[in-house]
Amino acid sequence: MHNIPITTRSAWAAGIAAAALAVPAARAQDAAANYPNKPIRMIVPFTAGGPTDALARAIGQKLGERWKQSVVVENRAGAGGSIGAEFVAKSRADGYVLMLTTAGVVTVNPSLSPVNFDTMKDFAPVALASTIASLLVVPPSLNVHSTKELIALAKSRPGELNYGSSGNGSASHLAMALFDKAADIKVQHVPYKGAAPAVTDLLGGNVQVMLIGLSTVLPYVSSGKLVALGVSSLKPSPLAPAVPTIAEALPGFEASNWLGIFAPAGTPPAIVNKLNAAINDIMQQPDTWGTISKDGFEPVPPNTPQEFGKYVQSEITKWARVVKESGMTSN
Repeated sequence: MHNIPITTRSAWAAGIAAAALAVPAARAQDAAANYPNKPIRMIVPFTAGGPTDALARAIGQKLGERWKQSVVVENRAGAGGSIGAEFVAKSRADGYVLMLTTAGVVTVNPSLSPVNFDTMKDFAPVALASTIASLLVVPPSLNVHSTKELIALAKSRPGELNYGSSGNGSASHLAMALFDKAADIKVQHVPYKGAAPAVTDLLGGNVQVMLIGLSTVLPYVSSGKLVALGVSSLKPSPLAPAVPTIAEALPGFEASNWLGIFAPAGTPPAIVNKLNAAINDIMQQPDTWGTISKDGFEPVPPNTPQEFGKYVQSEITKWARVVKESGMTSN
């Protein structure tokens, strides 16, 4: 047997290693080129019929039309969305199981209670799909007409005003906890079992303020039954363009909900990128929105998986701080 020179052996070994690495990469590219070749399951971690479900079905229909493959929306509700998220985290990472979820499931739930997933380790961010702004609203009887006036009133009557929310750990609870901190005020929290009873008590003056999803209270603002002081997004909402941003009174304030699409961690990047490009394109088409704009969904600029991933991480950090500083629990 001939001895192979060290340099030759090194080059030979390097070539084998490179070839070994190239095989999975080539397979991943082939998988992306042929993707999808069977139905896709879109998991929604909430019950059917809600806003998240409606958006998932709108996106799924468009993806199905584009790729000539059905996209089946599956509702796996429970534990504030964590049941569905855990299912996706443990699913095969091949692009055929996706999740459309609201921010709270992946950015807040892990800070409120034990969950069987790690958002940044167990999911591959695909795309930010939409945002949902909230309105800071009060009854006319409170006689305040701006965010600054509300803050001044709260400071003059510390601990006397109450705010309603959809429940402990809900988006409306988190948003007002952030507002309290940013404005350096103390408004007492009154949790309800859902938005409807909270809004009813707000209309009756039993609580004095709420910061809740725009679509929930906009009809009452339009009819004069509530006064909108500010919107939680950094820019005015196209659904309520006359309402100033809260950030005009509290620079940098933002407490908008959002919806994004995730795949299990380990999903081939080529498939993630293919999904991302398709979803970005779909979300820029006016006919995608149809009747779902009534639920408060607003379009977002096209974004990459990397940009979405960085945003998710920043949101986890932000809301973990709010939960800790406020002493918030889900109970």
